[in-house]
Amino acid sequence: MIIAIDGPAASGKGTLARKLAAHFGLPHLDTGLLYRATAYALLDLGARLDDEDQAVAAARGLALADFDEEKLRGADMGEAASVVAAQPAVRAALLDVQRSFAKRPAGAVLDGRDIGTVICPDADVKIFVTANSETRANRRAIELARRGEDVDYASVLADIRKRDERDSHRSTAPLTIAPDAVVLDTSELGIEAAFAAALKIAQSQKTKSSTPC
Repeated sequence: MIIAIDGPAASGKGTLARKLAAHFGLPHLDTGLLYRATAYALLDLGARLDDEDQAVAAARGLALADFDEEKLRGADMGEAASVVAAQPAVRAALLDVQRSFAKRPAGAVLDGRDIGTVICPDADVKIFVTANSETRANRRAIELARRGEDVDYASVLADIRKRDERDSHRSTAPLTIAPDAVVLDTSELGIEAAFAAALKIAQSQKTKSSTPC
């Protein structure tokens, strides 16, 4: 069974993907980490984020086991990843690794922004997780504060809206809702309520025939 979870920044898609993966005993891939890791590699080299040749080389050199999530989860890396992810050649370079992950024998859970539309258009389960920008900014501010980062809510909200604009209007694999995806708005839901809703959606769709990406 392949489960595709898409949605904008701080919508809760990553948390739900991890919980669904644990529930069904499936491997999970946060595809956003691929772009964060690519951006981190570029910055570590002193390269520009919009240097597509360098970005492609960095993307092709990634190893999934090497991710240091603590370094990749900061607000600055989120913005940097959004810049890198807008480059068509980088997305193309990361396409195969995502599809290969999804083709594991038992299936997998992947979350990102183009899983149900580009990476796994024939996924057994497609959920588009969303929430209003103010709620998402509040969640992200709390997350960053817990990591010990200085937080300014207005700046976080502005960053969320900027990323939404960039992700929705990039030329390749923009953030869109797949026609057969179920939309889950988590604006008024806590983690457990959101998970219960996501699990209900997944269980109602998992009887469909499993088709490889």
